[in-house]
Amino acid sequence: MKRIAFALLFFWGILLYNGTVRADMAAAVVLEEKTGRVLYAVNDSLQLPMASTTKIMTAMIALENCSLSETVTATDNAYGVPGTSIYLEKGETLSMEQMLYGLMLASGNDAAVAIAEHVAGSVSAFCDMMNARAMEIGCTGTHFSTPHGLPAENHYTTALDLALIAREAMKNPVFRQIVSTQRATIPWQNHSYDRVLNNKNRLLSSYEGALGIKTGYTRAAGRCLAFAAERDGMTLIGVVLNSPDWFTQSEALLDHVFAGYEMYEALPAETIVRTLPVSGGVEQTVDILLNGDVAAPIPKGAVPQLMISLPDELHAGFDAGEQVGWMTLELEGETLCSMALTTSQAVPERTFLTGFADSIANWLLLSR
Repeated sequence: MKRIAFALLFFWGILLYNGTVRADMAAAVVLEEKTGRVLYAVNDSLQLPMASTTKIMTAMIALENCSLSETVTATDNAYGVPGTSIYLEKGETLSMEQMLYGLMLASGNDAAVAIAEHVAGSVSAFCDMMNARAMEIGCTGTHFSTPHGLPAENHYTTALDLALIAREAMKNPVFRQIVSTQRATIPWQNHSYDRVLNNKNRLLSSYEGALGIKTGYTRAAGRCLAFAAERDGMTLIGVVLNSPDWFTQSEALLDHVFAGYEMYEALPAETIVRTLPVSGGVEQTVDILLNGDVAAPIPKGAVPQLMISLPDELHAGFDAGEQVGWMTLELEGETLCSMALTTSQAVPERTFLTGFADSIANWLLLSR
């Protein structure tokens, strides 16, 4: 409830602060990349068409299932797809990497079909892969019917789902590199010059710290943008759907979230947080390690608390890396980050044979 109230106040603050940001965008969300924590949301669960931001999932599926050097052939189905295009000829071949640049920079609908058919054999089979992957990510309000985002029945997402998809895609360094590229060239069959691809995302040149990600537009969907930017060690991923001033509104959202939040880094991964006694084992103690970074975005000036949940001791018979507790970062009763605490080594139970072997070893040591 606190997050919703803050988001609504934040939203109206943006409208008052910057007259160019209008209230007529249909939905928006901004989350922090590392934790996925939502820092701003308006209508983030409203199901809407998303135009070419669809291609974020198309690129991610391709990168997860193909090598960049694979040869992709434009079939009859890829030739002449309406809308934005890289003008593939029938039978023209490009590497998967080149197709992906055509997909994400020039927003080639023909490239989307060529990629889909290469990966899955058909567009429908590829859409099945897209929908399965969306469910894995946790997207409950999304359904894909095309790999490109042209208007189609049962093709929709939510601002939150699309941000989660973009966050997952940005974990891939190749995807991250492609969507942050402003200009690229790829071959053009039967031409004496290459295709020149210019990224349609204006934020890459106008906004400090911008990282991509993807534009989209159809009459049905309006102007849609998935975007990302990094400042002062914090990376934000956001989405606006059906936003007439898509770039201006996205910049304003980023500015306000960066102004209102900072990344609080409590402890790094592998920190020894405690040494616990071990009963009945070949070792008497074991170090307990933090399984990942404990860090989260917090409102500037806030002071969160670290909470540790661990038993007083462990009984032997556990493996290295076994989870034995949790560390949480909390602010005013809300959990901002939760990380597992694990054992640094295996400690087998002490048996008659291990005790006898220890006794012999000690006797040999003392008799020298």
